[in-house]
Amino acid sequence: MSSQDFIRQSAGLGSSTAKPRSIWRIIHMDPPLLVGLILLCCFGVMVLSSASGGDQEVVQRQAVSMMIGMVVMFIIAQFNIHFFRQWALSMYAGGIALLVIVLLFGVEENGAQSWLNLPGLPSFQPSELMKFAVPLLMAWYLASRPLPPRFKHLFWSAVMILIPSALIILQNDTGTAIMVTMSGIFVVLLAGIRWRIVIAGFIALMLASPAWYIFLAQEHQKNRILTFFNPYRDPTGAGYNIIQSQIAIGSGGIYGKGYGNGAQSHLDFIPESNTDFILAVLAEEFGLLGILFLIGLYLFVLLRGCFIAFTSTDMFSRLLAGSITLTFFFYVFVNMAMVSGLLPVIGLPLPLMSRGGTSVVTLFIGFGLLMSIQTHSRPKIS
Repeated sequence: MSSQDFIRQSAGLGSSTAKPRSIWRIIHMDPPLLVGLILLCCFGVMVLSSASGGDQEVVQRQAVSMMIGMVVMFIIAQFNIHFFRQWALSMYAGGIALLVIVLLFGVEENGAQSWLNLPGLPSFQPSELMKFAVPLLMAWYLASRPLPPRFKHLFWSAVMILIPSALIILQNDTGTAIMVTMSGIFVVLLAGIRWRIVIAGFIALMLASPAWYIFLAQEHQKNRILTFFNPYRDPTGAGYNIIQSQIAIGSGGIYGKGYGNGAQSHLDFIPESNTDFILAVLAEEFGLLGILFLIGLYLFVLLRGCFIAFTSTDMFSRLLAGSITLTFFFYVFVNMAMVSGLLPVIGLPLPLMSRGGTSVVTLFIGFGLLMSIQTHSRPKIS
């Protein structure tokens, strides 16, 4: 072996006779993940077209949002993941500042004051940005400290998670607050927190739930909890959405009624049929087979995300990739459980299926970070 080859191998660059990198490595794209996302987007646009009653403007806006998201994902993937590690604290602080601005000058939509209109820019939700700013900060904070994390590190981790979550709750956006909280908690769990602490925290949460319900929960939140236990207590009010959703899911059977033939959605029995409850439209028109096909696509993306996290070569990348993947799973699980009546309705869309430009672009930011982790990682030196 020549001295040049020895130096290159010691630096983790391989020998001078190593094969050239593939085009995918050069453009920093992960082919399996990219294919899974494209299939999800195509299927999502098709279902959204039916759920929107053929409203091409809605479909075109969603398609444009997906293309913008793809471009954003491509741009983010070009940067080494440690570039974002250096800016984690700044991005978190900027996100907190935007959340405060929203509380002061935000625009209310669908009962939540979470939108910000800046001159010359389209309206957007700063709370969506915290879904990746929080796990970035948590991965940056915990990866540079002894693991499993000590009590003082857990305390400061809780503070860093609760600050943005509390600000988002004040905007009356409980669903996004839960997602932001979970994105940070997943990092803490992946850092190796002891099980006795997890169990103690779960017990404390259960014990505090009645007090939250009695003293802190707003009236509409209490109604959602009561409706979850018995939707028929108010079948034409708070329970209407979930009742109609369950009817649509059940009427689809195994094979569905056919594309565009869903009575519940096209006769406007399902409110929010192209956002939170789009899964009911899919179930009615494509049946159980359509649901299984969608779950298969989600599983493909999730397994690829788990592979990227498992093969990451440093703790920061591993924690961040794991959190992004688990947050995506939590997104899917909560929406599906919510629409089928297994969880209370908290207003979370179905990823890459429901209408929503900001949420789509935010998801692709996370996938761009996964692409960066996968394609910029260097092989371990043996």
